[in-house]
Amino acid sequence: MDFKNILTPRGFLSVGGVVLILLGILGFVGVIGPTASQSILGTFWWFDNAENVAHTVLGVVALLAVYMVKDAAIHKWLTLLVGAFALLVGLYNLGGETLLAGANLESPADMFLHLLVGVWGLTAGLKGKAK
Repeated sequence: MDFKNILTPRGFLSVGGVVLILLGILGFVGVIGPTASQSILGTFWWFDNAENVAHTVLGVVALLAVYMVKDAAIHKWLTLLVGAFALLVGLYNLGGETLLAGANLESPADMFLHLLVGVWGLTAGLKGKAK
């Protein structure tokens, strides 16, 4: 895993992929979801099953891209795409708390997470080199 270079596309996909899978699993097993009453953080922050599926699938795709796709240009564009999507979700969360498939977005916790990931992804994608 590329922890030392988290501001590169490969680092973003590696670290982000592991974090997303971990969030998905913790949401499924009742640590931070799938309901507010099952989350150790209560109504402040919890991930429903729609979010858990999305986090897990995106995490697996990110790790598959890192280890199965050798083209740095694909890593770069995937990082930019994920960063832009996360930023849009964070901005959407300023005014709404329900996303696709009924996914629940807590504000400000989810909003902060998505904005942070969006900035991280765009930074890593724009600074990273596509060889």
